[in-house]
Amino acid sequence: MPSLDDLRKRISSVKSTQKITKAMKMVAAAKLRKAQESAEKGRPFSRKMNDIILNLTTSMSNTDNAPKLLIGTGKDETHLCVIMTADRGLCGGFNSNVCKLAKVHFEKNLKENKNLKIITVGTKGFDQLKREYGKYIIEKITFKDKRQIGFVEAEVIGKKILDLFEKKEFDKCTLFFNQFKNVITQTPQAQQIIPAKKNGNSEKEEKQEQEFYEFEPDQDEILEDLLPKNISTQVYKAFLENAASEQGSRMTAMDNATRNAGDLVEKLTINYNRSRQASITKELIEIISGAESL
Repeated sequence: MPSLDDLRKRISSVKSTQKITKAMKMVAAAKLRKAQESAEKGRPFSRKMNDIILNLTTSMSNTDNAPKLLIGTGKDETHLCVIMTADRGLCGGFNSNVCKLAKVHFEKNLKENKNLKIITVGTKGFDQLKREYGKYIIEKITFKDKRQIGFVEAEVIGKKILDLFEKKEFDKCTLFFNQFKNVITQTPQAQQIIPAKKNGNSEKEEKQEQEFYEFEPDQDEILEDLLPKNISTQVYKAFLENAASEQGSRMTAMDNATRNAGDLVEKLTINYNRSRQASITKELIEIISGAESL
């Protein structure tokens, strides 16, 4: 049984931890609002760019001469997976949920005897994947020193993906990230960006995709310029979604940690009071016994 001094130290330690988790919750709540606004504002732009590309695809008369970024290499042998996680922890299941979804994708490809290449963006994703899939990781990217990630960082990753594609290093590329829904819910997503793939859309979005556009200059020239930009745009959208999801997950995790710390302090205080009462009672019995013996 722990002594009174040990219990006092434990209570003091838990209270200090509770102050830290409460402060982290408040910081995450402050950052979440701005990150959520950025993510919500970025969605229409990335969605519209996809709509335009899909519209151009359906209106093309000769797909044989279409850009490889749009139709792919014609093979399905090598898959490049870009895993986007955070550089910091203490955010619940934010990082592990993305890695779990990615691992399912990895195992599926490996069972089909396909080549696998992995790029990790964020140190936490690398830490979780290096032991089991370290031999497939071709590059580790981190922006830990950056205070805020912008489109410039997304272009860096986009250029790396395009360079690998031009060197015929892979046939398909998939992004893995968390999509922000609310503070409690962040959904892991797997989005194929090379070749361009139509996602499951609602009837309203399908009607918008079928709208007629007049293009100037011709479609091939537009696609040649638009497709590389779309890669960076989708990466940036994933960054924005991840930023909001990370803060939402951290806010929830720190709130739970603060509550758990409070419950633990109550239990330790009860144990301390009981131990103190037992100690005082024992001392009184010893004093009374000593007095009676005299």
